[in-house]
Amino acid sequence: QVQLAESGGGSVRAGGSLRLSCAHSVYTTGSYCMGWFRQAPGKEREGVATIYTGTHSTYYVDSVKGRFTISRDSTKNTLYLQMNNLEPEDTAIYYCAATAAGSGWWCRLQGPQSHPSEYKSWGQGTQVTVSS
Repeated sequence: QVQLAESGGGSVRAGGSLRLSCAHSVYTTGSYCMGWFRQAPGKEREGVATIYTGTHSTYYVDSVKGRFTISRDSTKNTLYLQMNNLEPEDTAIYYCAATAAGSGWWCRLQGPQSHPSEYKSWGQGTQVTVSS
């Protein structure tokens, strides 16, 4: 299990920006998917952006493409989510997650592999609130 701890949530007006951080411990071997999921009140948890550590390939859900950027600093063991041009619909609890993976295919945000149950390690979540 990887230990994960998010920070950086908060409240902003629509059009504003936030950067989320996720400090994590390290898998002993191999590559893995790391990503950001979110859950709004009354809705299912959904994947927002993922990165495959083996190739640094990134994947995004359509609703955030062009606005959110996922990145990872391996020297600091930290995952980031830069969120620009935020919209009220982005309001949710954002979770950092990780799971071992043999290829980037497992990090894609379409198909059964994108279901939250496929990710074995989770942070505690951080609230993001966007007002209009």
